Amino acid sequence: MTEQHKSPWMWVPTLYFAEGVPYFIVTAISVALFNQLGMPNAEMALFTSLISFPWVIKPIWSPFVDVLRTKRWWIITMQAVMAITVFLLAWYAPKGYFTVALILFTITAFASATHDIAADGFYMIALAESQQSAFVGLRSTFYRIANIFCQSVLLMIVGILEKSQSVSMAWMITLLGCSLLITLITLWHAFALPKTEQTYEHKSSRLIWNEIGLTFVEFFRKPAIVLALLFMLLYRLPEALLLKLCVPFFLAPIEEGGLALTMDIVGELYGGFGVVMMLLGGILGGLAGSKWGLKKVMLWMCLCLTLPCIVYCYMAQYQPDNLWLIAICIGVEQLGYGLGYTACMLYMMHFAKGEHKTAHFSICTAIMYLGLMLPGLIAGYIQQNTGYLAFFWIVMACCIPSILITIIVQHRL
Repeated sequence: MTEQHKSPWMWVPTLYFAEGVPYFIVTAISVALFNQLGMPNAEMALFTSLISFPWVIKPIWSPFVDVLRTKRWWIITMQAVMAITVFLLAWYAPKGYFTVALILFTITAFASATHDIAADGFYMIALAESQQSAFVGLRSTFYRIANIFCQSVLLMIVGILEKSQSVSMAWMITLLGCSLLITLITLWHAFALPKTEQTYEHKSSRLIWNEIGLTFVEFFRKPAIVLALLFMLLYRLPEALLLKLCVPFFLAPIEEGGLALTMDIVGELYGGFGVVMMLLGGILGGLAGSKWGLKKVMLWMCLCLTLPCIVYCYMAQYQPDNLWLIAICIGVEQLGYGLGYTACMLYMMHFAKGEHKTAHFSICTAIMYLGLMLPGLIAGYIQQNTGYLAFFWIVMACCIPSILITIIVQHRL
C-alpha cells in the first residue's frame, strides 16, 4: 500500500485512542488508584491535578516538535516512552510508593503532552481541510472511547481481579495490560501512519527560540484573544470539578453521601449504556458541526454540558440503588460530554488557523487543560467540606459562566 493511499480510517481512530489512553490514565485512573489505596479526596484531587501540569505548559516545547524531526517520529517515539512508564507504574504504584508513582505519572504526562502536539499537527498536515472537518467527529469519538476504555474496561478488570486477588495485585495486572496495549498501538502506527512530511531540516537553537517567540506573539495578537482565552478557560469548568469526584462518589459509602458501588460495577455501568450514548454524542456533534457550522450549534452543545451536572445532583440527592437507573444517568452524562466536547474542539481548530496552526492549536489545548487543572486542585477540598450533594450543586452553578461566555463567543464568530 502506497503512502498516498493509506486511508485515514487506518490511523485516525487509533491515533486519537492512543492520545486519549495515557491522558485518562494520568487524570482518571490515577484518581481511582489513589482513592482505593486510601488517599483522602482533598489530597487525591490536588496531586492528580498537579501531575496534569505538562499539558498546560506544552506550548513551550511545541515549536521543537514542529522543527525537530517529523511529527510521525515524535508520535511513535512518545508512544514507546509511555509504554515503558506505564510498565514501571504497574510495579511501583500499587505497592504504595506514592512519590515514585507521582514521578512516573508526571513523565507519562510529559510524553503524552508531546504526543498530543505531534498527533494534532499530523492530523492537520496529513488531511485536507475538508477531511479535517469530516473526521473531527470520529477523532473526538475515539478520544472519548479511550475515556470509556479507562473508566470502564480498566475499572471492570480491576474490580473483577479484586475478587480473587489483592487490590495491589489487581492494579498491577491491569496496568501491565495497558503497557502491552500501548506497545501494540506503537507497532501498528509504525506501519499505518503515512509518511506525508518532508525530512526535517536542522535549525540552530537561536532560530528555534526566535520561532517560539514569534509563535506566542502571533497567537496573542489574534483578534478577540481575550474572549478566546476566557472561553477556553471557562467552557469546561463544570466538567473540571466533576472529573475528580465521579469515581469516589460511586465508591463512597451511603452514609458519606455516595452510592456504595464496587469497582467492577462502576466499570460495567460506564461500559454499557454509557458507551452507546458517548458514541452517539460524538457522532452527532461532528455531523451537526459539519452540516450547520460551529456558530449555529455552539450554544446547544454548551447546554449539553449541563446534563452531567443535572444527573449527579439527582444521584446525590436520592442515592438510587437501582443499577438500571444509575446506568441511564451515566448514559445521559456521556451524551452531554460527547456533544459538548465537539464544540470545544471545533472552536479551537477555528481559532488556531494560520501559518503556525500546529503550535497555535497546541496553545489552545494547553489553555483548555489549565481550565481543567485549576478547578481540580480545589475540587477535593470543596467536596470534603460540603459533602457530595452540596458539591454537585456548586458544580451546577458553575454552568452559568460557561454558558455566558459561549453566548458571547457565538455572537463574535
